[in-house]
Amino acid sequence: MKNKEKKKNKGHIAVYIILLSGVLITLLPFFWMLLTSLKSQSEAIHVPPVIFPAKPVISNYADVFKDVPFAKMYLNTIISAAVTVAGQLLFCSMAAYAFAKLKFPGRDIIFVTLLAVLMVPSSFFILPQYLIIQKLKLLNTIPALFIPNLFSAFGTFLLRQFFMSLPSDLEDAAALDGCTPFSTYWRIMLPLAKPGLVSLGILTLRFAWNDLMWPLIVNTSQEKMTLTAGLAYMQGQYHTNYPEMMAGAMMAIVPLLILFAIFQRQFIEGIALTGIKG
Repeated sequence: MKNKEKKKNKGHIAVYIILLSGVLITLLPFFWMLLTSLKSQSEAIHVPPVIFPAKPVISNYADVFKDVPFAKMYLNTIISAAVTVAGQLLFCSMAAYAFAKLKFPGRDIIFVTLLAVLMVPSSFFILPQYLIIQKLKLLNTIPALFIPNLFSAFGTFLLRQFFMSLPSDLEDAAALDGCTPFSTYWRIMLPLAKPGLVSLGILTLRFAWNDLMWPLIVNTSQEKMTLTAGLAYMQGQYHTNYPEMMAGAMMAIVPLLILFAIFQRQFIEGIALTGIKG
């Protein structure tokens, strides 16, 4: 028995070591980014690399706002991400409820067609989306950042799986009480889908917050840029102020870290529950 317990303890220790190593490897780039944001330019480009700054340069965080319209970029990112999240939660949840609970001709065919979109690389949609925004005369505007992302095939699939896990007795009881299909969706099913909505919201927020290619394509003015596109503009062809860029990157990731820390339980619960029923 003692030998078995020793082997079991050794196995647990090995697993903990592997998990801890994975965590350290994951956090290493963020740690290096933080250190670089506190270095001088000479320390940031020094060879061999300087790990710890001799004297932390806090002014790098203030200089970002002077060199680029960082506050405006922050506001643009918040607006774009908030509208994208709200749009996807509304439209994807309505479509998901219809595919999961309502019966109408061609439902399965339409849903399979929707899923086929997930098989197409997202880069294939850039040109059609650009032409649509151009025809709408919305190039170099804030709405151009979020209009193509107001609906998601993945979000519909994710929430459909969640709605399918809810018992049909709830709909029957609501119908007996005189609820319409929309009332059933809005008043009963949607509140029960909160974990799934939180999961989709966090995933959508991460995508909208970190989106780089589309803002660079559809907007040209720095005043209309998001954070990721603005930080990309800080990288010059011959000279790049790495401490300022890393300072901007650190300030850009703080909201996502805070939101995930607050909603991590609902996020994990939502991802787990969506796989209960196919």
